[in-house]
Amino acid sequence: MRLLYLLNVSNSSRLTADSGFTFADLLAPALADAGVEVTVASPVPTGDERVHFTRTTSPSTKYRARFNPGMGTLVRLFRRHQPEVVVANQIEAAPAIRAALLEAGVDALIAGYCHYLPFSFTETGQLELDPAMNGGGLGRSVLLAFAAGLAACDRVLVHSGTAASWTAAVAARTGVELAEKLHVVPAPRDERLVRDPAEIVPPQGRATGVYNHRLYAHYGTARFTQLARRLVAEAPVRLTVMDLFGTRSPERIRLDPSPERHLEELASVDGVAIASDRGDRIRYRNLLAGADFGMAPFRPGCPWSMSVIDCQAMGLPVIGPRSGWLAEHIDPELLFDTDDQAVRIAERLVTDPEFYLVHAGRAHASTTELTPAAVAADYLEAIK
Repeated sequence: MRLLYLLNVSNSSRLTADSGFTFADLLAPALADAGVEVTVASPVPTGDERVHFTRTTSPSTKYRARFNPGMGTLVRLFRRHQPEVVVANQIEAAPAIRAALLEAGVDALIAGYCHYLPFSFTETGQLELDPAMNGGGLGRSVLLAFAAGLAACDRVLVHSGTAASWTAAVAARTGVELAEKLHVVPAPRDERLVRDPAEIVPPQGRATGVYNHRLYAHYGTARFTQLARRLVAEAPVRLTVMDLFGTRSPERIRLDPSPERHLEELASVDGVAIASDRGDRIRYRNLLAGADFGMAPFRPGCPWSMSVIDCQAMGLPVIGPRSGWLAEHIDPELLFDTDDQAVRIAERLVTDPEFYLVHAGRAHASTTELTPAAVAADYLEAIK
């Protein structure tokens, strides 16, 4: 099988903060192990020499990625590589991919992976647009472009049951027939971030929690900051907040200045330390190894989180709000609805060693089926 993986990279200056790139970097070698001829079309190559690479230019903004995928470039790629399968990392680009395949005279299956859902659903079933995609009131247009992408794909892959449910609901509301082409294929864990549970020891008197998520406003960072103030004041807890982006480009700051604003506010809280992995995966592992538990984001309707999986693979219990995929994936004893509940859970992780070790083991076990080889097998089963 000749597979062409179209990968737009939104954080080329800090690849470790780009979950789409990390996904491809982990998955592509596992697909190659399974006998697939993989070519990644991307601004930067993945790390395995068996994976072919063709350099492309990523759209400069998140809106160009959705509305201006570059038809001419796509046609040239398809004529050159003659793929049998094209992976659309940006679902909204799938109609352009379909048209470019027609123009190039190439017959290929289009597999779209929904790395990012520009919408969510409340518990009462109300559709909510993602505020991150609603600049200038574009949210509904992005939603419709997403639905058009679903229609243009032969296979639609999502991370979780929650994501599948929401994607199916949007398809039904927009008249798109998904039928049997929707598949749940979770992202692979990073084997560099896996720790033997036997090495884990419970905290002694005080615990360090790590928050390793993007600090955008739409990730619920203001809510996290509110909880962080209470945790460090009322529980024997200190927090490490990851600065995942470093220095962002003026263009990205102009579109959304919230990470810089939230980082400054968090840095002013006593008991909160700001840390950076500087784009180094080993340093990132060491930062996680120095923590006792992780914290999930407050992103409304979270469909999946690679950072949560990173913590759990290291055997860190993760506490989080009872919403979206978090409620599907995190152990119920570590979910909370209020700040009071979150403080009590953190306190118990510090003061109850048996409770801590049980949840450290469960956290690690929740990732054991997410090895790159296992995910690659599921991926190939979905697109066959």
